[in-house]
Amino acid sequence: MSHHLSWLEAGVVGGMQGIAELFPVSSLGHSVLIPAVVGGSWSRDLNVSTAESPYLAFIVGLHVATALALILYFWRDWVRIIRGLVTSIVHREVVNSDQRLAWLLVLGTIPVGLVGLLAEHWFRTTLAKPVPTAIFLVVNGLILFAAEHLRRREGAIDSEYVDERITGPQSDTRLARIPVPQAVLVGSAQILALAPGISRSGFTMVAGMLRGLSREDAARFSFLLATPVILAAGALKLGDLSGPLGDGIRGQVLFGSLLSFIGAYLSVRFLTRYFAHRSLRPFGVYCVVAGLACLVVFAVR
Repeated sequence: MSHHLSWLEAGVVGGMQGIAELFPVSSLGHSVLIPAVVGGSWSRDLNVSTAESPYLAFIVGLHVATALALILYFWRDWVRIIRGLVTSIVHREVVNSDQRLAWLLVLGTIPVGLVGLLAEHWFRTTLAKPVPTAIFLVVNGLILFAAEHLRRREGAIDSEYVDERITGPQSDTRLARIPVPQAVLVGSAQILALAPGISRSGFTMVAGMLRGLSREDAARFSFLLATPVILAAGALKLGDLSGPLGDGIRGQVLFGSLLSFIGAYLSVRFLTRYFAHRSLRPFGVYCVVAGLACLVVFAVR
């Protein structure tokens, strides 16, 4: 059976996926809402909630491209982290920041991995519909606002070093000091992003900020936590695209994946600099306005 996915649809969704996956605005939410707002053939071709959906396989397949962009951007950091994990296992020790951060990422990833395997189908078929997704997008925006309000009330500052932007090994040294329960809690925030409209990066950043991380460190921890989850989710669906679900759309998948890779790489470059000095509020405004606008469109259509 050959499925239909136009080159325009693949290009728009692929580019959007790469950007929205890392911005705190929910890529899955946009994957549901854009086709619903455009309507017509888009709403028929791009329905993520249908059983055996080729669109779902396409969307999750794009995650591989997004994860590869993250790995490329942070490749030096991943070399250190993976080396730390290997040496920790071989020598049965956790004595340096690379080893400790590696285990924090492993432990922080386990909860969302287990829930995703057990409940992804329920989240998708039950909640991945236009109206619930628009409501969740509004909720996502309100949570971003609330997190910034709480930080401002508590007098939090954006960085441990106010006049200097610190990244790489020095940032990871700070992240490695996170207590294990807090790292697991921050990683578990990704579970909520199984609901379309709730942002993975947004909620993990909020959880990290509320545990005392600067925005920049919270964003970095969020991107590092997301990489294995996004890669695993995409890899699990690649087999579907090589089978009947991929018939007639493999070229479009490659095109969308290329745009997703480019969008994700440019996004992570921008966001690692943006969060050094700026807040989540603009993203909160966008989510609330976009979600309410979609609800109005659905109500009057």
